[in-house]
Amino acid sequence: MSSLSLLIVLFAALLIPIVMARLNITSTPTAVAEIVVGLVLGKSLLGVVTANAVLDELKSLGVIVLIFLSGMEIDFSLFKPQPASKTKQLGPAKIALLGYGAVIVAALGFAWVLDLIGLYHHIIFAAIVFSTVALGVVIAALKEKELLSQPFGQTMLLLAALGEVVPLLALTVYAELNGHASRSVWLLLLIFVAAIVLLLRFRRPYQWFAKVDKSTTQLDIRLAFFLIITLVTVAESVGAENILGAFLAGMVMKLLHPREETQDKLTSLGYGFFIPIFFIMTGAAIDLKTLLKDPTSLALIPVLLIGFFVAKVVLVPVLRLRFKPQNALAGSLLITTTITLVIPALTVGKTLGIITTQQSGAFTLAAVIACILCPILFNRLFVAEPESFKKTVVHFIGANLLTVPIAQQLAKGLYDITLFTDDPAKYKTYNSEANVKLLPSFSQGALHEAGAYDADIVMLGYFDHDKNYELAQWALANKVPRIIARFETKDATSDRYDTLSNAGVEIYNTYEANIAVLRSLIETPSTLQMLTDTEAGLYEITVRNRRFTGLELKSLPFIDAITVSAIRRDGEFLSPHGDTQIHLGDHLLFTGGKTTIAEIRSTFEKEN
Repeated sequence: MSSLSLLIVLFAALLIPIVMARLNITSTPTAVAEIVVGLVLGKSLLGVVTANAVLDELKSLGVIVLIFLSGMEIDFSLFKPQPASKTKQLGPAKIALLGYGAVIVAALGFAWVLDLIGLYHHIIFAAIVFSTVALGVVIAALKEKELLSQPFGQTMLLLAALGEVVPLLALTVYAELNGHASRSVWLLLLIFVAAIVLLLRFRRPYQWFAKVDKSTTQLDIRLAFFLIITLVTVAESVGAENILGAFLAGMVMKLLHPREETQDKLTSLGYGFFIPIFFIMTGAAIDLKTLLKDPTSLALIPVLLIGFFVAKVVLVPVLRLRFKPQNALAGSLLITTTITLVIPALTVGKTLGIITTQQSGAFTLAAVIACILCPILFNRLFVAEPESFKKTVVHFIGANLLTVPIAQQLAKGLYDITLFTDDPAKYKTYNSEANVKLLPSFSQGALHEAGAYDADIVMLGYFDHDKNYELAQWALANKVPRIIARFETKDATSDRYDTLSNAGVEIYNTYEANIAVLRSLIETPSTLQMLTDTEAGLYEITVRNRRFTGLELKSLPFIDAITVSAIRRDGEFLSPHGDTQIHLGDHLLFTGGKTTIAEIRSTFEKEN
């Protein structure tokens, strides 16, 4: 019978996404559908799935892997101090901290009301449950709308991260203080010490793993599970919950900066096998028949549902400090989404004896209802903010016969272009043809004051190569992402050009460029036509939109309108074919019509 139950669960896990795709159900998270199917298959209705030793172990592994992947979703760069906004608007970090503080206060207030009216008497535990946020569901919703790189998306991501980290830590301390173990709560510090040691120990070897890894070894995956088991074991040894160890393992793995494909493999393994079993078995364990027979537990469901909304509705006035009123409401509804940490918390509550099976079922059903409604309401209410695509800022230092035509011919709508000159005569000549700024001199102070180095790309087109060398050094000091410098003549006895090239400066020389073009004309006669054709051209884009990572080349949008000739990945060129998978940061070199390049670039280079 145990094998039959496992077979039914695995078949249900296979069938659920197929049915959802067939019925075009996109607003409901797959996790919620799995819980609902578990309700149907379990003791509530059909009773064809029953718990056994194998399913219990897989269920435990499922929640551990789920929390581990949640830890890997934390974007630590969002917690770094952000530069002051020119518009004096509050940054995402400040809004998130202020908003989540309000959530904690509201959750405590509603939990106190439940105690006052006699529905539930453990105030702190109820507040922990009400303040949780489903980080994975929030990230999926933000990715779908391509909002992760926007201030709104960053704020929601920080709120969701706080809604998983803070309740998890609070739950661990609460369980330790209210449990029957004799260990001191200070022993919890050991798990953090273990996490730090593992991080320091494996940071350097992890970079070496990529060089010796083979398809039959999968060292990155082995390391991930070693981290999980190690920290889960340490957590249980000091009396903490195993989910805290799993979450810290995910954070350690994230700080190791794994490759994109590593995270894809871990996500595939988790959501492809372990996590569906956890959610289906959670639904199967709920006894609706008993729950519906108990008037107190039945009355608790709508009250708890209200509690989930009340705890997060306080976000609306905080989010309105930065965003539109409609988006503030949509954001608070998205943060109300909760399921992933609620179920492990309820398991802890039952272990501590502070929550009954009926009350646990009521909490779970209320969380499931919230998880169904909130993403739907968010998708309906959210209105896109203007200027979702950031133009590439290009500054030309030197306005002349070389730089002005280039600035004029760059694709309109994709670049924010400024030329700088210290020659009044050239300013008068070119000011009507391009956006030219006149500086008193090309001194370091004058360029810095004019914001010449506040750009994504700085093109040094000055005719004096000695001056260009000096300008390149200043640009490097200002940490400009891309520097292109023109050097028409080179001193063979000087190594300064090699020094600039080693520092990342891209050296341009008309003589060498002409040689390259002429050689290409001989070897590939169509090269010149590709480069000069007014209807088509050769372009390069960088894949920054995570929505396309993992997709095969043949499945990309616009693939029928372009021809991808090469992919540059980690400094090496790949010969693409239809089954080539796209990775984050890939550079696609392709030919296509100029009418579509703006849309293609805005789609693929939108950070998400």
